[in-house]
Amino acid sequence: MIKASLRSHLTLWFAGLSLLTLLSVGVYVGHIATEQMKQASGNALLSTARSTAALLAVQLRERQLEVSLLSKAPIMRKGDLDAPDILTLMELRTQSRAEYAWMGVADANGQVRQAVNGLLVNQSVQQRPWFQAGMRGEYTGDPHEAVLLAKLLPGSPSGEPLRFIDFAAPIRNAQGETIGVLGAHAHWRWVTQIVDSAVMQKDAIPQIEALIVDFDGKVLYPELLAGEQMPPDNLRSASGWSTGNGYVTASIAVPSPSNAKMTWYIMVRQPLDVALEPARTLLYKLLVLGLLAAVVFVLAAYFLASSLSRPIERLAKSAKQVQNHQPGAVFPQDHPVLEIAQLGRSLTGMTQSLLSKERELQEANASLEATVAQRTADLTQANADLLKLATHDALTGVFNRRRFDEKLAENSLLFQRTGRTFALLLIDADYFKRVNDTYGHAIGDDVLCQLAALIENTTRATDFVARYGGEEFAVLLPEVEEPDSPEVVAEKIRAAVEAAVFPTVGHVTVSIGVGVAEPSDRDSLALLKRADMRLYEAKGSGRNRVA
Repeated sequence: MIKASLRSHLTLWFAGLSLLTLLSVGVYVGHIATEQMKQASGNALLSTARSTAALLAVQLRERQLEVSLLSKAPIMRKGDLDAPDILTLMELRTQSRAEYAWMGVADANGQVRQAVNGLLVNQSVQQRPWFQAGMRGEYTGDPHEAVLLAKLLPGSPSGEPLRFIDFAAPIRNAQGETIGVLGAHAHWRWVTQIVDSAVMQKDAIPQIEALIVDFDGKVLYPELLAGEQMPPDNLRSASGWSTGNGYVTASIAVPSPSNAKMTWYIMVRQPLDVALEPARTLLYKLLVLGLLAAVVFVLAAYFLASSLSRPIERLAKSAKQVQNHQPGAVFPQDHPVLEIAQLGRSLTGMTQSLLSKERELQEANASLEATVAQRTADLTQANADLLKLATHDALTGVFNRRRFDEKLAENSLLFQRTGRTFALLLIDADYFKRVNDTYGHAIGDDVLCQLAALIENTTRATDFVARYGGEEFAVLLPEVEEPDSPEVVAEKIRAAVEAAVFPTVGHVTVSIGVGVAEPSDRDSLALLKRADMRLYEAKGSGRNRVA
C-alpha cells in the first residue's frame, strides 16, 4: 500500500476544506440575499400600495364630502330645485374640479331638474342606482360604463368606453323632507391618474406595475388586464405581500368612505426576476470569487504544507538515520529539537507583537466608542427631525393635516368631558389657482409660506395652526372668550392678509369660515362640516370675508 507524504496530506486537506467552506458560504449568503431581496421588495411594494391606497381614499372621501356639503347648502334647503343659483353653484364646483364629468339635481320622482351644461335635463334617472341610494343617504359607487351620458360626452382618445364613479347625497328641505338627490359622475381616469401618479413617484423601484382590483379579485385597471382574476393569496396575504406567477405582489384594501358601496384593492407588483436580480448577481459573483479563491488557496496550501513539513521531514530523516545506524545524523547542540527552540523564539516575538496589537486595539476601541457616541447623537437628532417631518408641513413649516386631525380629536374629547368649548377657523386663499397659473407654482409656494407666517403671527401662542390641504389652512382656538372671540381672531387674520404685500403677486385675500363646538356635536366631524359650510358661505358672498 502506497502512503502519501505529509506534504500531500496537508495540501489536500487545506485545499478541500477551503473549497468546501467558500462554496458553502457562497450558497448560504446567496440564499440569505435572495430572501432578503424578496423581503425588501415585498416591503417596498407594500409601502407603495399603502401610500397609494391612502391617497385614493382621501380623494374619494373629499369628493363624497364635497357632494354632501353641496347638497346641504342653504339654497338647496329652500326647496326650489329650479333656482338658478343651484346651477351656478354646481357650475362653480365642476369648473374647479376637472374630474367631474356631470353634476345635476333630480327631484324625488327621478326627473333631472338642473344639470351642468344642460345634460340629461328633464330626463328620468329614477332607475339609476346612484339616485335610489342617494334618496336614502350619501353614496359612493363602483365604476361603471356610461349609460345615459355615453352619446352626450366626447369619447376617450384611446377608444376605451367612458366609465364613471357616482357620488350622490340627498337634498332635504328646511323641514327635513327628502326632496331630491344631488348626483355627480367623476371620470374613472381621475382615479387611475391618482394611482399612477402615486406609484410613479416610487421611481427607485424598477418595472413596477399598479392594479386596481375589486373585492372578488377581478382587475378593474389597467384596461389591458380588465376582468382578469387575481389569486386570493395576492389579496389577503397575512404579510401584505406574496410571491407567485412570476411576481412579487403587494396589496392593500382602499379605506372606503362612509356608506360607500365599493371595496377595492390597490395591488402593486414587480417581476420576481427583476426583484431578485441583485441577489442573483451577488450569488454569481460569490461563486466566481469562491472558485478563484480556491485556486489561490490550493497554491498557498501547497507552499504552506511544504514549509510546515520540511522541519519534520528533516527530523524524520535524522531519526531514520539513527534507526538505520547510518552516519551523518545531525541534531542541534543547544536543544534536542531545533523546531522547539525556534518555536520558543517565535512565540516570544508573537507575544510582543500581540501586546502591541492589543494596545492598538484598545486605542481603536476608544476611538470606536467616541464614534458610536457621535453617531448616537446624530441618530437622536435625526429622530427629532423625523418627528418634525411627521407632524409639520414640509412647505410652510406649520402643522400638517395628520397632526391637525389628532389635535381636533383631542379638543373634541376634552370638550365632551369638561364642556370647555373651542372654535375652528378654516381659511382659504382666494383665487389661488390664478396665482399659480399666472406666476407659477414656485411663487404660489412662496405665497403659501407667507400666508402661514401671517396666520401664525396673528394668532395667539395657545392657538393651533395647520395646513389643511392645498391653499387651505385651519386654526384651532382653545380660548373663545372676549375680547379674543373666534370672529375677532378671524377678522384679525383676514385684515392682516389683506394689508400684507406679497412679493411679485402684490395683494392676496382670504375667506374664513368660523365654527364653534356645540354640545350636540357627536364628534369632531360635525364641527369640521360646520366650519367648511361657513367657508363656502364666505366664498359665495364675494370672498375676502369672515362667515
